Amino acid sequence: MLSVATFLPLLVCVVLLFLPCALPDRTCVGIWIATATVELALVVGLWAGFHAGDGMQYEQRARWIPSAGVGYHVGVDGLSLPLVALTCLLFLAVAVYSLRERRRVRSYVCLFLFLQTVAVGLFVALDLILFFVFFDLSIVGMFFVIAGWGHGERARAAALKFFLYTFLGSLALLLGFIGLYLAADPHTFDITDLTRADPLAGRGPYAGLVLLAVGVGLAVKTPTVPFHTWLPPAHTDAPAAGSAILAGVLLKMGAYGFVRIAMPLLPGSWRRYALTVVVVGAVSVVYGALVALAQTDFKRMIAYTSVSHMGYVVLAVGAAGTLAGTDTQARSLAVTGAVTQMVSHGLITGALFLLCGVLYDRGRTYAMDAYSGLAAHAPRFAAVTSVAAFASLGIPGFSGFIAEFQIFTGSLASQAVATAIALTGILITAALFLTALRRMFLGTPRLPRTVPTGRIADLDRHEALPVVALLAVALVIGVVPRWLLDVIEPAGRALTGLVSR
Repeated sequence: MLSVATFLPLLVCVVLLFLPCALPDRTCVGIWIATATVELALVVGLWAGFHAGDGMQYEQRARWIPSAGVGYHVGVDGLSLPLVALTCLLFLAVAVYSLRERRRVRSYVCLFLFLQTVAVGLFVALDLILFFVFFDLSIVGMFFVIAGWGHGERARAAALKFFLYTFLGSLALLLGFIGLYLAADPHTFDITDLTRADPLAGRGPYAGLVLLAVGVGLAVKTPTVPFHTWLPPAHTDAPAAGSAILAGVLLKMGAYGFVRIAMPLLPGSWRRYALTVVVVGAVSVVYGALVALAQTDFKRMIAYTSVSHMGYVVLAVGAAGTLAGTDTQARSLAVTGAVTQMVSHGLITGALFLLCGVLYDRGRTYAMDAYSGLAAHAPRFAAVTSVAAFASLGIPGFSGFIAEFQIFTGSLASQAVATAIALTGILITAALFLTALRRMFLGTPRLPRTVPTGRIADLDRHEALPVVALLAVALVIGVVPRWLLDVIEPAGRALTGLVSR
């Protein structure tokens, strides 16, 4: 069932390519929506049959390249299943939103179907080379989305920068994987076998170099400071659907790699360099928020908030590797908060980027100074954007509060100074969103010159439905989080046990 959920979108993509050329655009998007709905139903079935605390489940193995120690090995646990569910929900939301797309629709749909297989495949992969294949293919798919459906020449330049930067990061990741393979006896790329063997225990500088290679590769994808410079142009010039998937799913690939690979496979080195990871996380939180505060472009501002919010994840996983001055419960809470933050950020920031697409569709610009008093012209758009903004800054009642509360509580015992510094990120995020809302939605109504009619249309049904659905899930997690935390917490405890070996 797990392999079906992984490769169904790719199969539909191949079939779609061979259907008659006269197939209407609306039908292509309808096929995508149907596929994404089936995918989400499959994941709901996986969730219903999942037994929290039983470790890896739904495992499937097959020989692939046995002479090199590479196999097809997939499975899910409490760390990966929530991200698989997030992926399927976001792709369904983006599919519904894409009913508005009119440019080369069949190619557009096929690329997103391909990306869905790649994303799900990465989160279920239990072999390092299988993980790397999906990691690299995500770069290829998103490159074509940005270059083909972004905003003109700037989009092509942003796509090239995105590809080169993240591809170099993936090469560093591959070097780290080869280092793990060479240290194992017998040689293998299987993640579960490497976790049990801990092949780099006591290897000193060699283990540190492997962690450096793996860490750089994952940090570029997350992204953290100073490896974040590809992100703002990629987000700003990508189509709204591409930005939603890039922020909501692809950024999680790097963060997920820390909890799936770096921490359990390199526990000794992770403990040794945990303080460095914590510092990088705290700097990312504050730097991302401060730079976002200085932006005049609404979409670029949200892109920088992603750097800040993913910094919380890095802070938490770093704190989970600090044994001194803390206990197992605190470290487990930090890991649980990190995974919850990945889910929360995907839901809320995905919704914000779809709303950016609505803004650009109406006014052909993201410049906040070009708009004023939008609440008078588009009250539904103003209301939904305001809710998404408040959810992003972590107010109680939404998933962001649950995630950040766990991160700060779990990190405070061992990393009080860094946690206190990171807390200021919440204040700065509140300032930047309140400033943006005041600029755009309040005051004397003003629209860009690109709107000659003097008024803009409000949110329509297919634009509102996916955004409201994502925010509704974030609200459910914020009010009744137990159903999600019951899945994540046992896996978080198991991971902290592996790190403290």
